[in-house]
Amino acid sequence: MLQFLRLTESRFYIASLVIMLVPLKSFAEEENSPGTLDILKTFRSEFIEITPGEGKFPKAVSIGSTFGPESERPVHEVEFTKKILVSKYEVYQNLYETVMGSNPSRWKGPRNSAERMTFAEAEQFCTKVTNLLVQHKLIEPKQVVRLPTEREWEYFTRAGSTSAYSFGEKAQLPEDAGNKATLLDPYAWHTGNAAGNDPEVGVLKPNPWGLYDVHGYLWEYCSDDWKPNYSENTKSDENFATIRGGSWKDPASRLTSSTRLPFPKSGRDDAVGFRCVLSQE
Repeated sequence: MLQFLRLTESRFYIASLVIMLVPLKSFAEEENSPGTLDILKTFRSEFIEITPGEGKFPKAVSIGSTFGPESERPVHEVEFTKKILVSKYEVYQNLYETVMGSNPSRWKGPRNSAERMTFAEAEQFCTKVTNLLVQHKLIEPKQVVRLPTEREWEYFTRAGSTSAYSFGEKAQLPEDAGNKATLLDPYAWHTGNAAGNDPEVGVLKPNPWGLYDVHGYLWEYCSDDWKPNYSENTKSDENFATIRGGSWKDPASRLTSSTRLPFPKSGRDDAVGFRCVLSQE
């Protein structure tokens, strides 16, 4: 009887080890699966290199607006000296789910922009995808995926323009009524043309530097804490992130290159997502 009990205990112990190891093995296999690698390779290929001061990329940009609300003032010039790579799309759902293991989005679709994540979750995505890209040797060990700063966001959204939108000064024609915005429609999803559910990224036209949906579709997180204006004496509020670009829930007037809003860092909304940049640490 004693020998039987010892044998039973041994078998139970071995079976327990097998059960404990199965999830670990499955997770490792999932991280290295061909589907995961393909999605990561696609993501890496979608970054556009911007080299301030070279070619079509100006070294400086005027941030803000003289005609907008107080939050967009004072207008000030910012210079950039380092190369930056910007994803041409907002982070889409099959990428987000591959990296994070879940998809919080309301409007489901593999290539639809991911939404309804908190600010901390957006930052966590950046950390995790950095590690995966390094692991698969798709980026250098000293490169890092992160959220853009506000300055970077307005710089690459304007794409060398000084107008209200990257494509021009006006969103509407004189004959446009209500939320109709004929001039904006080719570039942005807004209240005048959104169908009520998210489309795939990149359906509309990009800005002059090849970046899609910088106007409309989703508000995009920036790394900066919210400041109610650009005055040097204004304090930041660490409870709020800064979001940029407007969304499908907003009228054309909210989709300019200079529009900015505070958003609770613990908040979630089906009109808020993010775009990544790739830079050196």
